[in-house]
Amino acid sequence: MTEDALPGFFHDAEREAARAQYQTLWWSRIRLGGALLAALGGALTWKVDGFEVWAAVAVAGFCLALVTELLLAFKRPERQWYSARAVAESLKSLSWRFAVAGFPFDGADARALLRERARGIVTRYEGLHLTAENPYVTERMLTLRAAPFAERKSAYLQCRVLDQKDWYSRNARKNEDRVNQWRAVLIAGEMVAIVLAGCRAFGVWDADWSGVLAALVAGGAAWIGLKRHSSLATTYSLAARDLALIHASLVEAGEETWPAAVAEVEETIGREHALWLATRPADQ
Repeated sequence: MTEDALPGFFHDAEREAARAQYQTLWWSRIRLGGALLAALGGALTWKVDGFEVWAAVAVAGFCLALVTELLLAFKRPERQWYSARAVAESLKSLSWRFAVAGFPFDGADARALLRERARGIVTRYEGLHLTAENPYVTERMLTLRAAPFAERKSAYLQCRVLDQKDWYSRNARKNEDRVNQWRAVLIAGEMVAIVLAGCRAFGVWDADWSGVLAALVAGGAAWIGLKRHSSLATTYSLAARDLALIHASLVEAGEETWPAAVAEVEETIGREHALWLATRPADQ
């Protein structure tokens, strides 16, 4: 069972999360770019008929940073991103539990319980546009649930556990690479800033190029803080390790222990997402 088989509210939340994430990251890029432009304008001088051109560039940079800061403060796309991500991940977990008859959906009233749990999740977060016609369950989920145990087990191991483990592994490596790349860039920027500051101290030039580099380094550090590459690399690595261990034991699970085994997997995935949310600002 692929993500296409998941219910409509999951796909609505996925789209909301992607849209809000795009806005958050692009507005943050523009804000940092405005700050850098302001630093550049403050470091240089160029007068044309008595008009200080670089001062005007600095004003433009500050205005750009201010506008995007206000957009982030009032529109708050980051909060929308986190809320939608929380809804999508929670609905995905419920859907898999239901489709393979994992706890607590291993009883006769599973469909009513799914509806109740899913409604509780989507009503917890306001402002999301969830309008799909099949909000909680799909035909493919019902088909998998009605399949023999061996087929449900195989689908869950391959399409949920191994797929999620591989996703964590790929993204752990990707975030670790990003950390190393940004660290190299920041170290290089700081070294160049030292050289530029020394040249200014000895009168090689008057422009405050080291100040521009300092703003660039600060902007890079702020971007790393927003993306949280280091913490994500650690969290994803631990989640991939836990799922690898669970997969090994899940292969041996029988039909009687299956509901509890599925619940353990989903709780492991849920802990990773809870850690991701915990790293985000509380006021978002």
